[in-house]
Amino acid sequence: MSAPRPCETHLDIVKFQHGLRHLAQALKRDRKVKIVALGSSSTAGADNILPFPPRLELLWRSQKPTFGRMIDVINRGIGGQEAPEEFSRIESDVIAETPVMVIWQVGTNAVYRNINFDQVQATLEAGLDVLGGLPLDVVVMDSQYTQAIVGTPDLLKLANQFMTMIAEVTASRKVNLFRRFALMKQWVDAGIPLTELDDGAPEHLHTSEWATDCLTQALLGAINDAVAREAITQA
Repeated sequence: MSAPRPCETHLDIVKFQHGLRHLAQALKRDRKVKIVALGSSSTAGADNILPFPPRLELLWRSQKPTFGRMIDVINRGIGGQEAPEEFSRIESDVIAETPVMVIWQVGTNAVYRNINFDQVQATLEAGLDVLGGLPLDVVVMDSQYTQAIVGTPDLLKLANQFMTMIAEVTASRKVNLFRRFALMKQWVDAGIPLTELDDGAPEHLHTSEWATDCLTQALLGAINDAVAREAITQA
């Protein structure tokens, strides 16, 4: 049996541009810390692969700096949705939970279902404006890099257009972006076959067990780095 593939998390790619002030403060003072994950099937889970929210919760609780804290990552993913539908759920699924951080996963179905570009941008902007007025940190996670998203030149072109828009919108609002698309592309560029990054279902859309696990490690690494930098700022 071959050894499991090592996980390269590439902090240089996924590093957040901004600190996580509210999360850092909560980790200092609170025993219970609540995060909401808002998104589509990448968040909800698909094809019997455990998705990133419960993986993040378990991994985060087990690491030494937060050991003993009750870190809850509440999964508010609904398969097939995109920014327009997710925006409509912000009041009930995010604000009502009073989290210190929200991870908003967008972009996958925008490409997969070829949703109207302007509508996705407008609702992403509107959602970030709403969240920006609340006492919480926001992380936007863009699309996975799998065959259903990048498998043809037309799909790749559309995906790059959406990822560029997401990057520009988050930058304009000073919101942290978890660059899942760029991270997975780096894996492929380094020699990992694209076919190994999806779960083998006929759609070739959702991430594999290994990719989902490594993405979660990369996400926690980016969070820890931002919290550490925030702690230095607040010292």
